[in-house]
Amino acid sequence: MTLAPRPRWLGPAAVAALVVAILVSTEYRPADAPSTAEAQRFDPARYGAETYQSKVVPAIRQGATPLPELFAALTADKEAAGRKYGHRQSTGPWTFAVTGEGIAGKTTGSLMLVSDTGLPAKTRVSLQVGPAINGTALRDAAGFITFGDFLNQVEYADAATALNNQMRATVLSDLSPAELAGKKITFTGAFSFVTPSVITITPIEIGTAP
Repeated sequence: MTLAPRPRWLGPAAVAALVVAILVSTEYRPADAPSTAEAQRFDPARYGAETYQSKVVPAIRQGATPLPELFAALTADKEAAGRKYGHRQSTGPWTFAVTGEGIAGKTTGSLMLVSDTGLPAKTRVSLQVGPAINGTALRDAAGFITFGDFLNQVEYADAATALNNQMRATVLSDLSPAELAGKKITFTGAFSFVTPSVITITPIEIGTAP
């Protein structure tokens, strides 16, 4: 006759070791602690605050090309100019960091015209001065922000909007386009090149020239 095996009982030392192992491997979270998904959720406002002034502004300043020089290169060979001076994501337009000067003109909507920039008279140069700031030029011209940094297209677009919002808060909050009209100004910023007849720049700096 085969006897059933006797149950094996853990001794006090083994039980204590098992309890310690369970405690070590268990993560305790406060009741009000965010979940893992919430902690990893993309926060556009935080991204803009942490990235715009410390990273995007220095990158655009460092990469900025004088507008007349850049425009001449673009009209000669857009693709060559893009490879030399610009940045592009996939098949999107080339985006450039630029610096320039001119005479501030009339502001219509969110765009302030700038004349005497060294470009042909038929080319309309404008600065985005708000309240609406459109496009992804700041994100794309910085050169270090890619789609692969984000979970999806929504986050990628939200990052561009967050950078625009930071620019508006730091550059445009005290700017009066009406007071600049007729004055010589300097500017640094970024734009996406679509056509040589229209250059719309998102600024990171606007100042008055001596």
